[in-house]
Amino acid sequence: MTAGAVVGLLVIACTATARALLDRIVGDGDDQIVALALFVVLLVGYGAAGWTAQRRAEAVGVPGAPLTHGSLAGLGAFVAWIPIRILIWVARGEDRGLVTGNDAALRPGQVFGALVIAAGLGLVGAFLATRRWWRAPRPTPPDPA
Repeated sequence: MTAGAVVGLLVIACTATARALLDRIVGDGDDQIVALALFVVLLVGYGAAGWTAQRRAEAVGVPGAPLTHGSLAGLGAFVAWIPIRILIWVARGEDRGLVTGNDAALRPGQVFGALVIAAGLGLVGAFLATRRWWRAPRPTPPDPA
């Protein structure tokens, strides 16, 4: 699950960096189609976290629970992002509140929604990792007889 959470965290960090650069260069990036594309990349990142967690679990021989691996990897990626986001908020010295006010950096409702989305898409990623229809069939070992 840790490997999946790290993959998800890397996607979140890269997406947030791209969004910050977009806001800095273009101005208000909320009206840009690029902001929507970055949101989709973020969603794919949560799925990739679940995918990676399940593939890693299969590789090391951890039995069962693929949906748990995926959900926890997605949640882990987002939960690992929160302290980084708080550090960014502190470093910027923003005048807006962290969790209160109209323009809070981490609104409680948005955090809860992000947790649900992260867990759900991590679950979907792990589910897709367990499917065999997309993979080439594994060769069967020769019969020893």
